[in-house]
Amino acid sequence: MSESSAQPNPPQRKSRKGELTAERILDAAEEIFAERGYAGTTLRKVATAVGIRIPSLYNHFESKEALYAAVLERNLQPVLRALSDYAAPNNGRGEGARKLVETMMSVMAEHRRLAGLLQHETLTGGERLTPMLRSWMAPIFARADEMMEAGPAGSRWDRDELSLLVLAMYHIILGYFAIAPLYQRVDGRDLLSPEMLRKQERVFGDLVEMLFEQRPLG
Repeated sequence: MSESSAQPNPPQRKSRKGELTAERILDAAEEIFAERGYAGTTLRKVATAVGIRIPSLYNHFESKEALYAAVLERNLQPVLRALSDYAAPNNGRGEGARKLVETMMSVMAEHRRLAGLLQHETLTGGERLTPMLRSWMAPIFARADEMMEAGPAGSRWDRDELSLLVLAMYHIILGYFAIAPLYQRVDGRDLLSPEMLRKQERVFGDLVEMLFEQRPLG
């Protein structure tokens, strides 16, 4: 055996291999969690999908709950970054509600399983998602309330009404992506095609401008 062949793998190579395996685990878990929810997913199913044994999976994630949290975080972070950028104190009123909707549609289109993950969590009471969102989202929501009240919408809607409108827009955008697979089977159109996404961005953009940026009627 030559001296070079007896050398162990460099640490960097081992580390990179571990990172790739962790990504494969997250990819498989994301798909299964989105389809089956937390209760319907087992680590055995995830390990089988990746092509590894369960002990190997535990080298990367100590439990099913830890794996689920990592899947949620990976999908939610881009959404939270978009919201944080929009609600940043130095952003004033930002580029308008329409731009925010376009950004959110783009992020959701890139992370298409997020709608399924959130849908399952919502139907089961959000036990695992709520603590995560409470710590991440509370500052963003507080800043968003300030922005809405300071803008044109603040003279048309009271604070409670603004919160309900924001919640309604959340459901509209999330529902669009959640219903897309069923809609394609029923109607034949792909709601997630670039053309349909562009059309929907315009519709949602018009809607939020009408609700949040239009001056009081009368």
